[in-house]
Amino acid sequence: MLHKQLRDAGLNETEAKIYLAALELGETSVSRIARKSGIKRTTVYLSLENLMEKGLMSAIKKEGKTHYFAEDPRNLERIMEERKQRILKVIPELMAFTSLIDKKPEIRYFEGEEGMKEVLNDVLEHKGQEVLMMFSETSINDFEDKFFSHYFVPERIKRKISVRAILPDNEQMRALAARTQEDLRQSRLISTDIFKLKIEITIYGNNKVNIVSFQEKFALIIESSDIHDSLKSIFETMWVMASK
Repeated sequence: MLHKQLRDAGLNETEAKIYLAALELGETSVSRIARKSGIKRTTVYLSLENLMEKGLMSAIKKEGKTHYFAEDPRNLERIMEERKQRILKVIPELMAFTSLIDKKPEIRYFEGEEGMKEVLNDVLEHKGQEVLMMFSETSINDFEDKFFSHYFVPERIKRKISVRAILPDNEQMRALAARTQEDLRQSRLISTDIFKLKIEITIYGNNKVNIVSFQEKFALIIESSDIHDSLKSIFETMWVMASK
């Protein structure tokens, strides 16, 4: 029990044995402490240095020989208080590391058509906001159109979620772009010679981006202010460059 309490106070197993031996022996020599504690003399010497630094042991010279004695056990209370204060000082630095961890992006992965629908439905949770979208070349052909025409777009309009969309300039996308006003959507086209997007990217909320690969049947939701803001900046640059 005493060994455990001493370890709780910051002593290691060896230091605890040596201190208890010294308490029992009173003023004594290294050799007697070694015999009493069952620890080698060389190890005792090293541990005595540590215990003296902690204020738990002292040494005096008598007739040319060094004698050691244990200090008042109540010094342990001071040691524990000092230990507590050291911990309190380092907590702000540890919390800084925690805040860095909190800033790491949260990435969720979804598979299959139902998983992709779940990712797309997350956009609908942001009522009254503007959403920025970059369409893939084949999104119309690679996913069931009824989901968009019968559910997603009507629900988005109902929730007053407007869209600015950048589309690859092909025949199907031009037809889609023509329905902009009724769909609460502004669209701009970029030549497929330079805009060869194979995935669909949606930038929404305060810190969210979703990426959908309709061909490969998987999707991601990324929550990161840095990624959100960076992709939004790229979108705005492309928006200025794109044709209406």
